[in-house]
Amino acid sequence: MKCYKITLSVLLCFCVFMVHAQDTAHASKYDQHKAFPAMFYPEKGNEYRTASGTPGSKYWQNRADYKLNVTLDTAKHRVSGTTLITYTNNSPDALDFLWLQVDQNIYKEDSRGEATSPVTGGRFTNKTFTNGDEIKGIYVIKNGKQEKVDYLVTDTRLQVKLNDSLRAGGSKLQLKIDYAFDVPEYGTDRMGRKLTKNGWIYEIAQWYPRMEVYDDVTGWNVIPYMGAGEFYLEYGNFDYTITAPANLVVVGSGELLNPAEVYSPKILSRLAIAKGSDKTVMIKDSVDIASKDSYPAKANLTWHFFCKNARDVSWGASKAFLWDAARINLPSGKKALAQSVYPIESKGENAWSRSTEYVKGCIELYSNEWYEYTYPVATNVAGIVGGMEYPGIVFCGQENQSGALWEVTNHEFGHNWFPMIVGSNERKYAWMDEGFNTFINKVDTKVFNKGEYFEGTDEQKAATSMFTPEADAIMNIPDVIQPDYLGFAAYEKPALGLTILREQILGEQRFDYAFRTYIKRWAFKHPTPWDFFHSMDNAAGEDLGWFWNEWFFTTWKLDQAVKSIDYVDNDPTKGSLITIENLEGMALPVTVAVKEENGNTSTIKLPAEIWQRGGTWTFAYKSTSKIAYAIIDPDHVLPDINPENNSFSGVTVPQGITAAGVIKTYLDAIGGEDRLKDVKDLVVTSEGAVQGAPVLRVNKFKTPDKFYQDITVPSFNNLSVTHIVISGDSLNIRQLSKPVPVTGDVKASVKARYKLFPELDFSKPGYVMQLAPTLQVVDNQLAYSVTVTSPDGIKVKYFYDQKTGLKIKQFTDIPGSTVMEWNDYQGINTGIKIPFSEKTTIVGQPIEFKVKSATVNGGLTNDMFK
Repeated sequence: MKCYKITLSVLLCFCVFMVHAQDTAHASKYDQHKAFPAMFYPEKGNEYRTASGTPGSKYWQNRADYKLNVTLDTAKHRVSGTTLITYTNNSPDALDFLWLQVDQNIYKEDSRGEATSPVTGGRFTNKTFTNGDEIKGIYVIKNGKQEKVDYLVTDTRLQVKLNDSLRAGGSKLQLKIDYAFDVPEYGTDRMGRKLTKNGWIYEIAQWYPRMEVYDDVTGWNVIPYMGAGEFYLEYGNFDYTITAPANLVVVGSGELLNPAEVYSPKILSRLAIAKGSDKTVMIKDSVDIASKDSYPAKANLTWHFFCKNARDVSWGASKAFLWDAARINLPSGKKALAQSVYPIESKGENAWSRSTEYVKGCIELYSNEWYEYTYPVATNVAGIVGGMEYPGIVFCGQENQSGALWEVTNHEFGHNWFPMIVGSNERKYAWMDEGFNTFINKVDTKVFNKGEYFEGTDEQKAATSMFTPEADAIMNIPDVIQPDYLGFAAYEKPALGLTILREQILGEQRFDYAFRTYIKRWAFKHPTPWDFFHSMDNAAGEDLGWFWNEWFFTTWKLDQAVKSIDYVDNDPTKGSLITIENLEGMALPVTVAVKEENGNTSTIKLPAEIWQRGGTWTFAYKSTSKIAYAIIDPDHVLPDINPENNSFSGVTVPQGITAAGVIKTYLDAIGGEDRLKDVKDLVVTSEGAVQGAPVLRVNKFKTPDKFYQDITVPSFNNLSVTHIVISGDSLNIRQLSKPVPVTGDVKASVKARYKLFPELDFSKPGYVMQLAPTLQVVDNQLAYSVTVTSPDGIKVKYFYDQKTGLKIKQFTDIPGSTVMEWNDYQGINTGIKIPFSEKTTIVGQPIEFKVKSATVNGGLTNDMFK
């Protein structure tokens, strides 16, 4: 599924302008007895699932094979037809009844999903309603004869009451269902239809009654489909046909068995070239849309597909589709086909014209790294669905471009490993597909096209959003997790956990072997979380119970700190003793970077097990001179919620240096007070990126007290993320065109954050400046720290580089407030300097804005700040 965090357009639906207060008290909350529990694993293995994480000697799962024949009526936007299911009961239990999923019922006005949707709307709220799955009849076929059976529909579940029990141990029955449904225009971002200038695009999913899973864990899995929770499905073969108007291009999961019956000779010729080409080949271009030689001269055609050993199938259709394709090279020597279909509105080298390149790239990378792709075709469909995955086919928003298109394509095709190959229960454990997939996405993006779209994440900056007081533990069913936190709990936090395991705890070699082992063991099977935990422990050779417990079952936070630096016999040349602390509940390894005054540097890595001894740890360091500073997690790879205590400087501020002197040095460095006072207004346009999507920011300042900010995403129809206007005492904030109430200290904090050259006011009555007695460490630089208390009582900490005098960091005293860091100062007209790079966060995502233009004294009017 398209992720709340990983894809910007959905992430922004849940953004709020607020600060998350963190407990900054220094008293440690850490308890090693809780962090390292002796009895984490609740039960031993059995004959179905072993304690080593492998399927047991008597592991079983049932099977569902489907023969589907439907017709798409484009005049009525309606799908109708027949499902024939061959169901095999491999369980040790006789079954008196069967349960199926009828997911189209979520679009009914009286559905449980609609009843549990917030009145304010959301991703899974229906925009319009249908009659859901219209069941015409259900029959059991035995010995060539069909008999009607009793059934009961309860919301999105259908119970078939068998006249005779289905015996255990491999017995089969055939179930025939006649049905129809109207295709909703917006199908909770999983399916639907969209009108383009050349016709409707249909993305069809959850389109046939599907068997529920009966397993050894809970028997029938009958959690209703309410939106956030995805799917849990049996494996089988799918033989299906779609009858539709001849001028449509129809694509689906698996292999098309009758291309000569549905394609013209021209299209067949181009398709043959594409199957042998590593470069994208155009099969149907804009000039072919209205061309009658692009399809057989018939009113309707029937497309016949077959998909082997899959848990689901989906399809797309439109006369508006452009179509291109290329060859996929798999590690075994097999070949598959990457293809994309999209409307002419989405064409372009910065948009969907590169889609097939992205499909081919990610499929080949995942196949080489983890497990070979198992379907003959990989199809990307552009339409109304923002991002949704099905075996061999994915739906991605047609408006995506550049990095955003790579990101959503890479994410949705990553799902062909989780949960299409490794068939976990998405309805209960969203993190076992979304989180695992987000993890492999990040590994993949580092490699694709030499890291074209890779952006490293500052996990310290992201931590305050991931570890809020309102956070949910990962181990919750998705419909229970708060909608605005699901992106963290299902996607980003489990992905970060696996990254930490891979890079900080196990190392890439041990982790990758264990992860591949898990995939191989559970390919086309149904693992539980415990199967994953046990498998990783055993294959990696590490008891990780402590990590699984803290990361997946709790909402504990991480706060590592450098407490002190002492010297043996008070002589730095005899060695140092560095004391670190663990102030929150979580235990993780520690990396400490040390720099001595003589220039020597070193990095010390300590395992998480040091925290088994308690919350304070002292280690020896072979210093040869006085230590200038020690920094925990210098690369910001751990989600430390309070990075301000991660560093310790042993360098005191030289005598004679005062707060006023530091401020004057800064003002002189950027042009001097006189020139700065001549600035009546300033407009700065900057650009950044979040997960590949360009983000534009325009800041407008007018002295003495006016500010305007607009942050937009151009590739999403100039979507306005944040709009801030400050005029005197007035503060107005809008996000996604909705007003955000901000009062009290937060209001004052926001105003202080966006003041132009605030240092010009520090000598005025009511301001108090205090210089920290020791130098602070900012991005491996020593800096002066000046805390300024304004007349309204708001405290702001400013950091100025010791060598250049330039301001490099700022944040207010409101706990959890946004931190801003600057560098790359450059001159602009009138002879002043401003930073051309700013690192901050928006909607919980770290971002670096780089200045594109700056205009001084352009004559801004007061009307711009209303």
